[in-house]
Amino acid sequence: MDIVADALIPFARPVVFATYRDHLPDLVRYLPNIRDIRVVSRVDRENEVELVNEWKGGGDIPAVARSVLSESMLTWTDYATWFLGEYRVAWRTDVHAFRGAVKSSGQNRYVEVPQGTRLEIRGTFTCDASKVKGVPSLLAKTVGQTIEKMLVTQIAKNAVEIARGVEQMLNEKHSQ
Repeated sequence: MDIVADALIPFARPVVFATYRDHLPDLVRYLPNIRDIRVVSRVDRENEVELVNEWKGGGDIPAVARSVLSESMLTWTDYATWFLGEYRVAWRTDVHAFRGAVKSSGQNRYVEVPQGTRLEIRGTFTCDASKVKGVPSLLAKTVGQTIEKMLVTQIAKNAVEIARGVEQMLNEKHSQ
């Protein structure tokens, strides 16, 4: 299933691009659905940066629900290659709870527009529910499609929420 989300951030493209790339862990305080973002590794090259970040979701999930959900269900690793001259990042994610069953990858482009920067998020998300323990093979296709639809909607919503967090962080930084 396709992931498509756009967000307008009223700041210059180099500032927005660098904020996403270099200050993602600082955004947690602006993201109610995220509890932590940790940089696992970073490799800087001449024209690109490779980053691996571990995300922990569930910031606004009630404690009762969180007690039922395992930590791995709320944790994923993001592998990203940032192409500096192109204002583009290629990414893929590894959802810890469903390794091998869920695949998500794509590219984000940071486009200069008169109002600032338009972030274009494009990707794909697939769920092979036959690889999820406990899902009967007879229902795997239906369950997989339901998971895809639900999570793609949430991913697009969260992508826009992160953009609003970047905007809020930059507003605070520039008002000081």
